Amino acid sequence: MRKALYLLGILNDSDLEWMITNGAKRRCAGGDVLVEQGTQLDSMFIVLTGELAVVISGPTGRQTEVARLLTGEVVGEMSFVDSLPPTATVRAQTDSTVLAIDRDLLAKKLDSDQGFASRFYRALAVFLANRYRSTVSNLGYGDGSDIDEETVESDELALDVLDNIYMAGTRFKELQDRLARI
Repeated sequence: MRKALYLLGILNDSDLEWMITNGAKRRCAGGDVLVEQGTQLDSMFIVLTGELAVVISGPTGRQTEVARLLTGEVVGEMSFVDSLPPTATVRAQTDSTVLAIDRDLLAKKLDSDQGFASRFYRALAVFLANRYRSTVSNLGYGDGSDIDEETVESDELALDVLDNIYMAGTRFKELQDRLARI
């Protein structure tokens, strides 16, 4: 599930308009570093096109790729929430385009618009919770009990999120189309 769909399924059309108007389209050539591990971020990003690799450096300097991010992913949301430097480097694997939303500008919008803030933080909470559940499941935690029909699978969408998925896809397509003209 692409994180931007969570975000755009919860945000409304005027929120999307604000992001398009106040964000900046950035092009990254294959190999360019978008996020540097340990270096404070100035923006949060939505991947519009391309493929990014998430790499962590261990204490010996050995780099390990831990994820691939495709169109529709959000990058830098954790550092936005907790104000800590990123724990991984994100590098373009292919020529890619992202929407960069300036951290300070986003913080001002969140402070001045309670509706936007409520929707934005709810979206972050939903996809961070989804990531956490997936991570716990992938690590093999759980009691091993049988799953019945009432149990939600770790990769299954909650009904309220599912209701908004069509609108999220439409909003993401609008985001891509409008920024392609810039």
